Order: sequence, then C-alpha cells, then structure tokens
Amino acid sequence: MAQIDHTVHVALGERAYDILIGPDLLAEAGAILADKFPGRRFGIVTDENVARAQLPRLTAGLDKAGLHYETVVLPAGEATKSYAMLERVVEGLLAARLERGDLVIALGGGVIGDLAGFAASVTRRGMDFVQMPTSLLAQVDSSVGGKTGINSPHGKNLVGAFHQPKLVLADLSALDTLDRRQFAAGYAEVVKYGLIDDPEFFEWLDANLGEIFEGGPARGEAVARCCAHKARVVIEDEKETGVRALLNLGHTFGHALEKDTGYGDRLLHGEGVSIGMVLAHRFSTELGLAPGQDAGRVVAHLKRAGLPTTLADIPGTLGSTQDLMAAIAQDKKVQRGALTFILTKGVGQAFIEKGVEPGRVAAFLDAVR
Repeated sequence: MAQIDHTVHVALGERAYDILIGPDLLAEAGAILADKFPGRRFGIVTDENVARAQLPRLTAGLDKAGLHYETVVLPAGEATKSYAMLERVVEGLLAARLERGDLVIALGGGVIGDLAGFAASVTRRGMDFVQMPTSLLAQVDSSVGGKTGINSPHGKNLVGAFHQPKLVLADLSALDTLDRRQFAAGYAEVVKYGLIDDPEFFEWLDANLGEIFEGGPARGEAVARCCAHKARVVIEDEKETGVRALLNLGHTFGHALEKDTGYGDRLLHGEGVSIGMVLAHRFSTELGLAPGQDAGRVVAHLKRAGLPTTLADIPGTLGSTQDLMAAIAQDKKVQRGALTFILTKGVGQAFIEKGVEPGRVAAFLDAVR
C-alpha cells in the first residue's frame, strides 16, 4: 500500500491532475497506474544513471501489477535535451507500437521530464504522460506545470510545448541516491519560491535547511510547499503570459551562464539559477530597487546550502560580457527585442520588469566579473 504523505491538486479543469508525494512511490507505481489508467501500456523514458539507480524498483512494481511496458534509455546530462535525442525517443515509442491512448513515463530529473514530455506531446499528435521525478529540482519545479522542451544551439528551452502530465509521482526515497552537489542544485529551485513572494517560507527554509538536506520530515514538507506554490501559479497563468514568468527568477542570467559553459557538469542548472538569483538581487540593488542587505541574506543562505553565488565560483573561463548578452537576448521573455527580467524589491518581493536597457545589464555584468 503506497504511503502518500502529501497530495497537491493542480486544478486545470479537464486537464487537472494530482501530485503524490511520499516514500517508495516508484515501487508502488505499478498498483497506482493500474488503478488510475486501466488497460494502458507504458513507454518508460529514462537516462543511464537513473536506469541503474531507480528503474529496477519501478519495473518490479509494473511487473507485479501485470502492466506492459517498453523502455528507452538515454545518455545522462543536459546535452540530452536535443533534437537528436528527441528523435530517438519518438522513434523508440513508435517502434514499441505504443498507441495514442497509451502513456509515456518520464523517469528522471528535469532533463528527462522535459524531453519525454515534449516527445509525448508530438508523438502520434499527442500522447498522455506521467512524471516520475527522481531529482529534487524535478520534484519541486520542472515536473509540475506542463512545460516541456529541448534546447537549441541558440539557447535553453527554446523548442517545446505546454503539455500537462496526467499524474506526478514524487518518490522522496529517490532523493536519497543523489550526491550532495545534485541535491544542492535542486535546492536552488526550492529557495526560489521563498524569494519570489513568500518571505515566511524563506525564513522556514533558513531554519530547516539541515533537516531538508538530511532527509527528515521537513524535506517532504518543502517539496509539497513548492509544488503547491507552483500549482497556484500554473492555475492562474498556465501558458506564462503573466505572473508565471515570476518562476523564472534567476533564470535569465542562469540560462546565459549555462549556454556559455556548454550545458555540462561544469555548471549544473540549479547552480546557474543560484548565481542568477544573486545577480538578480544585486542588479535590483544596483538599480535602486532593493536594499543591499537582502542580497546579502540570499548569498548567505545559498552558501550554507553549498551553492555557488558569484561568476568567480564557476570553474574555467567565462565568455565575454558580449557573449552573455547574446545569450540573454535569446531569453524566452524577450518581447520585440526588449529585455524582460525578474527583479526584486527585497526577499519575497519579486516582480516582472519589461524593457530593461541592455546597456545597464552589460555594465552590471562588467562590474561583477
């Protein structure tokens, strides 16, 4: 019997779904899927690392429930979010003779969730899919809300679709297999929710950081609170025409840094977001919008979590300010060539600022290099 510690409902009318949070849910997934989706077959998409660590638990449960499944295993890493791997997944699903009424299972972190969800959205003109996030980043952010996609040579997440899952199973036990760097990278997305508009949550995180990293009850509560926050935003603005853009706090800078470092282990996504959130706070201070001490509080908390907070923390040599600005100019929030940033008036007071002068951004980056 599955132990469900938290259930978060994403109320999107006929596309509504639940996020189930608890321990050992991968082992119980077969029973859950058989109950919720009787008669369906499944195409599991995962990567080599997750296949070793988590796939046997999932398939044992599927076998026990008598479910039919096929598996596509991909290389691990951000570079997998590519046209080539999209083709590999789609062709794998088609070769398995999965039909439109069957389901794709995205088993992995944010890369697999984004890629598998996008593949589901285009295979046979649209298949349903289930998110089974195995990283902290995916459990609190990327598995919820229906954003799917791949990267382009021009930038991150520039090719994709909004395609909501039918169910999210967040197995807290899967987080025990993450190394500290990967867990910390995911934690950057946890902190983001407090910095956007929930200063009380930021204070709670500051008080419970140790228990979250050690795997106590606060870990599950943090995942649930983040999912509930994102669900509220998605319900209000599913396709990011307004307030959902706030969830990109730190991402404009972060995505540019990821592109510059080649989407690899040199800078993990969450590490880019961590530096990006600090830059967003410091840029806001530079513009006279936020008190400098709030940027200091953000830096202190992220450092406690073991996250990078400055450009100097990135190994190797970065490209020029011009290179970074070229990446920023490809950000999805750009409108008619004008830059849009998520800025802040302090901890928990983020807002959307359109028409940011590129020269101010370039001068700021020159100053912090």
